[in-house]
Parts: sequence; C-alpha cells; structure tokens
Amino acid sequence: MTIQYHESNTIKIAEINSDDMIIQSVQDGLDLIGNIYYQGFDKVILYERNITPEFFDLKTKIAGEILQKFSNYRIRLAIVGDFSKYESKSMEDFIFESNKTKHINFVETLESALEKLSK
Repeated sequence: MTIQYHESNTIKIAEINSDDMIIQSVQDGLDLIGNIYYQGFDKVILYERNITPEFFDLKTKIAGEILQKFSNYRIRLAIVGDFSKYESKSMEDFIFESNKTKHINFVETLESALEKLSK
C-alpha cells in the first residue's frame, strides 16, 4: 500500500493505492483511519477494487459500519469506481444519499474525488 499525497486549496488529501485488498473488515477500516490520521490527513481517496465486494452488499452491514467509523472520526472519504454494476436499488439509494452528505462520496474518477474533497 502506498499513500499518494495531493494538496488542493491547502487541503491535504491521501490517495490510497494498492494491488491488494485493503479493506476486508471493519477493523481494516479502523486501521486505515488510524494510519492516515497519524500522518496528518483527514481526507482520503480509496478505490473500489481495494474494498471487499461484501462492502457493496448492504445486507452484510459492512459498508454502514465502516462508513460510520469514517464519519465518527471526521475523515472525509471518496471511493472511486464504477458503481453501475451494482444493480441493487438499496445500494443505488445508499450511494445517492451518501453523496448528498458530502462526507462520503462515491465517484467515477480520481479528478472527481479530488474536486469533492477540496471543498
């Protein structure tokens, strides 16, 4: 795992890059929060490919638990990926509602993630 540093409008944003699955459990999410917070970041970009597919099955409740941790620790998060493949209406609604809060964003590109987190 590597952390790419971005700065926009004096805001530090961590982009997490890895060939491996980074988040497979709630504990992995907490570990990531601790790691990036310790390094002085409060905004993070993750890629869908680095998150367990179970996250995107709302019945598992993993997404809600992990995203609640990010919210509790006031770490803004953008998840980059193609979410159109998730045909669940509940997942579609979850993404829509998350994007409205601006604390958790599901976006298609790195550029969109940087734009959302720079505000």
